[in-house]
Amino acid sequence: MVEVQVSPQGRVVITAELRKAWQIEAGDILLARLENDRLILEKPAQIVRRIKARFAFLQNQPSLADELIAERHAAAEVEPKE
Repeated sequence: MVEVQVSPQGRVVITAELRKAWQIEAGDILLARLENDRLILEKPAQIVRRIKARFAFLQNQPSLADELIAERHAAAEVEPKE
């Protein structure tokens, strides 16, 4: 844990030690959000990895959209023609 101070302009300096450990460089983009009274900073790539991991179980599942389209085509086949 590292103590940081907020400047009068609202700036927070991320120490060199944390930047090195987190592998961030000047110009890198971080996304910030509040979560339960905590300020969370994340790299966009970390967010993408977390979301992909959360939904990985769906990867080999059938597409619900494809199933719905197939059902609609099947229903259209048995409908009487005008």
